[in-house]
Amino acid sequence: MAVRVNRIGLEPQVYKGGKTTLCAGCGHNAISERIIDAFYDMGVDPRRVIKLSGIGCSSKSPAYFLGGSHGFNAVHGRMPSVGTGAMLANKKLIAIGVSGDGDTGAIGIGQFVHLMRRNLPIIYIIEDNGCYGLTKGQFSPTADLGSKLKTGVVNDLPPIDTCALAIELGATFVARSFSGDKKQLLALLKAALAHRGTVMLDVISPCVTFNDHEGSTKSYAYVKEHDDPLEEVSFVPFFEEITVDYDPGSTQEVRMHDGSRLLLKKLEEAYDPTDKITAMKRLQETARRGEFATGLIYIEPDRDDFLEQLNLSDEPLATLPLEKIRPGREALDEIMESLR
Repeated sequence: MAVRVNRIGLEPQVYKGGKTTLCAGCGHNAISERIIDAFYDMGVDPRRVIKLSGIGCSSKSPAYFLGGSHGFNAVHGRMPSVGTGAMLANKKLIAIGVSGDGDTGAIGIGQFVHLMRRNLPIIYIIEDNGCYGLTKGQFSPTADLGSKLKTGVVNDLPPIDTCALAIELGATFVARSFSGDKKQLLALLKAALAHRGTVMLDVISPCVTFNDHEGSTKSYAYVKEHDDPLEEVSFVPFFEEITVDYDPGSTQEVRMHDGSRLLLKKLEEAYDPTDKITAMKRLQETARRGEFATGLIYIEPDRDDFLEQLNLSDEPLATLPLEKIRPGREALDEIMESLR
């Protein structure tokens, strides 16, 4: 039998990682599977990828995909700093960071803020289950007001909406999905790979051990009943023939950096994902109804990313020879003379 390979000649097995140690049915495993599918379908060389994470159940996920990629498991909440350093050293890498709602919304919130405002080229995935799954299920900062623990404790604090925060701070690709929605999540991940800038993807990923019961607003049943899709997302890579049948009157096309196309078939004519004010308003409206807006919430496809703003050399900093990164005495004398 012929071995199935992708456009760069690699087999699916190359994109897999180790065997998961997460709980059976955990939504995080479904996310890892979609990441494997997206990188395989897009023909990304795993050796060009750096996987990043912090601490928590979510931060174990990078071990379960792209086993041949570079990896760095950072300390709690500090993954954005490590990712920024890695991309500054070698801008030819493709960075994907996996965080949790606690890792991002609590100890890492300061790091998250500055990553979003810089528009670093990175795919930042929040595996969002509304609880601290690694420390027995306490409420996390994204837990919804009025949601209940298995013990019956009711959350009396309002949640942090990471999508609204990311849009406000400057991320140029903001989306929300559900780990159980294979089609939508896969399309968003493919589009994320084609985007140049910060992709913030909040994926509701139920914790089957601590937060999948009646009273939880992050359970499988609740999310399925309260999902409010903004559009049907289709993605056409730059390397495929563009033969998509759609009605131009109801579909918005977004051209990506690499020539790929993101096709958004609107479920409501009024929604425009390139309008920041509309995006923020929609997040507020769905939250008020106790629903989750899913799909591409906001995109700004033509803004310079952090590395372009810094005007770095074309050659990665990590590969520059010593004479370029450590100028001689003459260069220092010239600088000192200019300051007299």
